[in-house]
Amino acid sequence: MIRLKKDMETIKVENTGNIVGTINKEIILTPEEMLDKAYMFNRIIVPAGSSIKEHAHQPDAEIYYILEGEVCVTDNGKEAILHSGDVVFTGNGDTHSIKNIGTTDAVFLAVILK
Repeated sequence: MIRLKKDMETIKVENTGNIVGTINKEIILTPEEMLDKAYMFNRIIVPAGSSIKEHAHQPDAEIYYILEGEVCVTDNGKEAILHSGDVVFTGNGDTHSIKNIGTTDAVFLAVILK
């Protein structure tokens, strides 16, 4: 299967659930396209000041791979500043969050594994 960027759906999520401010979720592949091996494979754009609140992953696991920007993440309450090329893996009931602390959009890949 090949998917062109122009064919990827983008969903804007604003001040709902775990979101503070706005994020844009570019759906790279759907669970069905991944043969239900993963729940999500998205490119997430987080404008300056926006964030995803702390939340747990059980029994699934999530990967954040930072592509652009400067973000503050928590990993089980421990804070770290991440940049392009840095990664966070959260699973086994652990928690994480992410906030754009820069002045430009932060972009990361988010993958939720079954």
